[in-house]
Amino acid sequence: AQQGRVREKVYGKQKIYFADQEQLPAASDAELRGLDGEIAARSGQLQALQQSCRHMEAELKDLNSSMTTPEIAREIEALRKDCASYTEKLERIKSATNHVTPEEKEKVCREQQLYRREWRRRKRMATELLDAILEGYPKSKKQFFEEVGIETDEDHGVVLPAT
Repeated sequence: AQQGRVREKVYGKQKIYFADQEQLPAASDAELRGLDGEIAARSGQLQALQQSCRHMEAELKDLNSSMTTPEIAREIEALRKDCASYTEKLERIKSATNHVTPEEKEKVCREQQLYRREWRRRKRMATELLDAILEGYPKSKKQFFEEVGIETDEDHGVVLPAT
């Protein structure tokens, strides 16, 4: 600092030393433009490298989240076993001799519909008859059912099938 190569600034108890820029040669306008061009080129390179880095990080993330070769081999083996078991099950179903024909199925459906209608009709008749009896009965419906010994579908959790 005493020789003039470095300058000194005092801030309270602190001293800061820095190079004396007045001793450095001044840059011409052409040199400044050249340096500005170099800065712009380097900034472009930096942006290109950052973009490339982001792309590579995304690719790495995709690769890390995908299955490894041994995992894929295990998955393929499991799928082959499943396929073999399903094929075997299909063959057993195809070779079964006790298939139901469409005519038999239709016959069973008609019978079920007939029985369901009859069930509804008889339940409605019984309900109407019991309601007529209960009009003149002095006790509650529940007490009447207990005395007579009537068990309803609801007591046993039976639900009338839908149409």
